[in-house]
Amino acid sequence: MVAVRAYVPSAPAITPAAPAAPAPRDLELSATDGVPLAATHVAPVGPARGAALIAPAMGVPQRYYAAFAAWLAARGFHALTFDYRGSGRSRRGSLRAVDADLITWARRDATAALRHLQDLAPGLPLTWIGHSLGGQLVPFVPDHGELARIITVAAGSGYWRDNGPALRRKVWLLWYLAAPLATSLVGYFPGRALGMVGDLPRGVIRQWRRWCLDPGYAVGAEGRAVAELFERVRTPITALSFTDDEMMSARSIDGLHGAFRGAAVTHVRLAPADVGRARLGHFGWFRDEHAPLWDDVVAPHLATAAR
Repeated sequence: MVAVRAYVPSAPAITPAAPAAPAPRDLELSATDGVPLAATHVAPVGPARGAALIAPAMGVPQRYYAAFAAWLAARGFHALTFDYRGSGRSRRGSLRAVDADLITWARRDATAALRHLQDLAPGLPLTWIGHSLGGQLVPFVPDHGELARIITVAAGSGYWRDNGPALRRKVWLLWYLAAPLATSLVGYFPGRALGMVGDLPRGVIRQWRRWCLDPGYAVGAEGRAVAELFERVRTPITALSFTDDEMMSARSIDGLHGAFRGAAVTHVRLAPADVGRARLGHFGWFRDEHAPLWDDVVAPHLATAAR
């Protein structure tokens, strides 16, 4: 494991502006069990250099990643975003009818998105960009061996005692009161009304609760079989994290990535002041205001075709 505990910015350079990416194209995919999923593809500008799948965080719709997808496309990558079933544009009807947990999102939904990206970009190297939960789900995707690179962003163990200090002081309300009570009463977790996370299928919130209450997170809650899934990942991983993340502490980040025993993990940890920002946090990285940083921080870790 290679650990870079602080980010040292490179010398300022004048970089020509990339050409504008084509307009995004909305798609409807079928999960591996036939459930319809909403996705968006942005085609690369010029010769294609690679392809990237953006796996979203819990409760975050794919539209949040639109600026980042356009940046990828402008630099020669097929970029695909999607919404898990029951989320964003993939939400169809009542969440009470959605029978899914986190592993369903990985094995059925993210797997289908990855396979569609392969169809869009045959033969090109694939990069998985997983924001928070999107970085945690990689081992549950049967096709992860097809990936050339994994980039996790603000992804760590969700064990509640390892959460950031501000969140840790109040998250017990979610796990011991709001989540079990509201889910039982409503039939799904009404997070939007409660101002917590967002609306989630009952299977998702119940499994996530089990994971977050276990010191070993998914590995501890699910047992040896899941530990082996993490150990089977061989793709090199770049773990991008932020010192002002209000949800994930450094211990959370290390806890998750320590489970990837078979992969080389490079840690890139950013302090906002080091990159001239007042705030990055758990959700800030994909905002278009940070686009000038993506060339310096993300681009070197994308898998690209040999020229």
